Amino acid sequence: MPIHHSLWTVSSEPSEVPASSMASEQELETMIAAAPQILSREWMLIGRQENTGFGGRVDLLALAPDGSLVLIELKRHRTPREVVAQAIDYASWVEQLEPDDIAAIYRRFRPTGNIAADFKDRFGQPLDEDTLNDSHQIVIVAADLDASTERIVHYLGQRDIAINVLFFQVFKHGEQRFLSRAWLLDPGQVQVSATSTSKGEKEPWNGEYYGSFGHGDQRDWEEARRYGFFAAGGGAWYTNTMNLLDIDDRIWVRVPKLGYVGVGRVTGKPARARDFEIEGQSALSVLTSDYHREFADDAEKSEYFVPIEWIRSVPLSEAVNDVGMFGNQNTVCAPKTLSWRTTVETLKSRFGIEK
Repeated sequence: MPIHHSLWTVSSEPSEVPASSMASEQELETMIAAAPQILSREWMLIGRQENTGFGGRVDLLALAPDGSLVLIELKRHRTPREVVAQAIDYASWVEQLEPDDIAAIYRRFRPTGNIAADFKDRFGQPLDEDTLNDSHQIVIVAADLDASTERIVHYLGQRDIAINVLFFQVFKHGEQRFLSRAWLLDPGQVQVSATSTSKGEKEPWNGEYYGSFGHGDQRDWEEARRYGFFAAGGGAWYTNTMNLLDIDDRIWVRVPKLGYVGVGRVTGKPARARDFEIEGQSALSVLTSDYHREFADDAEKSEYFVPIEWIRSVPLSEAVNDVGMFGNQNTVCAPKTLSWRTTVETLKSRFGIEK
């Protein structure tokens, strides 16, 4: 069903704010370039009107915290089906980009910038050339789509093609104009699809989840071992994928740069820091690490916890990190690569787990 926006004043006699429009989609593109958080707080804009080399220009290009690329296409005056087809065509170009190509795109977009340094400043972690552009997703920006095009996007999404639509609507109240937005699909699920369609040999998912635990200034692995939890926070990109986990799922946990440190069974759904309890007490009153305490009342940036019954866990000094093991910066994913199956088989042997 096509998405429609409505905006109302908050008062004892609410009134509907009339819909308006942009002067042009060029105005929206300019706004996004000036304030990329209009699209997402978790993306770093790296390119604009980039020539694909075969008769087209990508409207906008961004990087996600895991080094995956986000191709952003504005509907402009094309029909909905035309813009979907065009975006998929451009995605075939994006998939072939090498690290040097991406660095060159960024230099054209920001001549005084350095993509590695700016990525580190933006996300607080180094840009890994080995995983840069391992996957990508498509985002179509539109005021509306017809029902048949929405069905196409849903169809592609159900088959692990990472594509989404971001709807924008303009409203005018007095002399002030407001911009609202709504996603067609859950961004977290599209993020998962992007991981599932990463480069490399594919195979059916083995039913085992991968988890990335960011041990450091914000959270502590030894506390997670002791009290039985998995955690992430600081933004929707980091916590969206935690919703993949359900009770009784099994998750293999890796600390970036160190290796795999545990495997456990999920015993509950993700909960915000302020709602999560440890031994009958508020988690933040028990734990000593930070866990984004300053965002405890912010639903998007708050730390989230998943209770885990550890089957096997080891200290950081005993982390397993063999050559060729699967790694990803998404907090949780369901990998469909050959390396994930061999990784799990290796970990079962190293952790002494039969099944």
